[in-house]
Amino acid sequence: MVSQTQSSPNTQNPIDFDSIKNLTAAEAKAVDQLIVNELSSDVILINQMGRYIVGNGGKRLRPMLLLLAAKALGGVSDSHLILAAVIEFIHTATLLHDDVVDESDLRRGKESANAVWGNAASVLVGDYLYSSAFEMMVRTGNMRVMEILSKTTTAIAEGEVLQLLNCNNPETTEAKYLEVIARKTAILFSAATRLSAVIAGASAETEESLAQYGQHLGIAFQLIDDALDYKASQEDLGKNLGDDLAEGKPTLPLIYAIQNSTEDEAKIIIDAIKNGDRDAFNAVYAIVQKTHSIAYTEQRADEEAEKAIIALSVLPESDYKEALTLLAKFSVQRNY
Repeated sequence: MVSQTQSSPNTQNPIDFDSIKNLTAAEAKAVDQLIVNELSSDVILINQMGRYIVGNGGKRLRPMLLLLAAKALGGVSDSHLILAAVIEFIHTATLLHDDVVDESDLRRGKESANAVWGNAASVLVGDYLYSSAFEMMVRTGNMRVMEILSKTTTAIAEGEVLQLLNCNNPETTEAKYLEVIARKTAILFSAATRLSAVIAGASAETEESLAQYGQHLGIAFQLIDDALDYKASQEDLGKNLGDDLAEGKPTLPLIYAIQNSTEDEAKIIIDAIKNGDRDAFNAVYAIVQKTHSIAYTEQRADEEAEKAIIALSVLPESDYKEALTLLAKFSVQRNY
């Protein structure tokens, strides 16, 4: 039985995301300028593609987390700004590579970079962004920073490979699914908040707590992303509905639906995952709804968001701590 308590982050009043963004508006502008400067290359295609995807909407959530955590710890330094840009570069590189692997033609409601320039260019410019990110992080002169980010990018790559192995495999368990999103998605959230503590010279306890905040927030964020593929409108989602099914991805709504449906219904989902069958979307969608799989996925996201909020207890009270709390709640309330 799926249930939600009154204290669930998903049952709170709607979050004003713009008001949270405004708390780091000046610093975010400086980060954006850094990004523009670093994308300046004498190779025109790099400029075109880099600016296309970086400027193609997005919430800039990961850099925002780093900046808010830095402010909660006392202030934003030049190294914080550099690392916020680094985090966005790494995220952008993963998007370029993801869209090639997934053969996606939409990203945030617009044509994906690979749909415009082709797969080869997308992979190579993604590699350029990774290289630029590491070049930038060296400027901080902090070996701990480089250790964290090198481990982070390795974990992301491992997560991508694990996801590839799980594709078209309807026997993927919830545990295996969570392992993928912990490495592929949550690790970069965790790195962002951990780095803010490292640069601020915070205690080991504070660093680890902020890393846990980012990790749990990242898992909650991805759980909701996967739920939205069977819930949101295409206009809100910014990609084709049923993309996950077409790619044969056994996400949590499908895993739970298989476990809680009739044998015949489970076979419909299993065959759709094996074959990457977008045409089966309506039938699968009906089973997902019948088995309350979206509610279950949202409940699991709520649990992760609550863990993220609890991890913030190490921070002193401030507008920035409150904003981090609200972002955890926003991650499970959003519809895009």
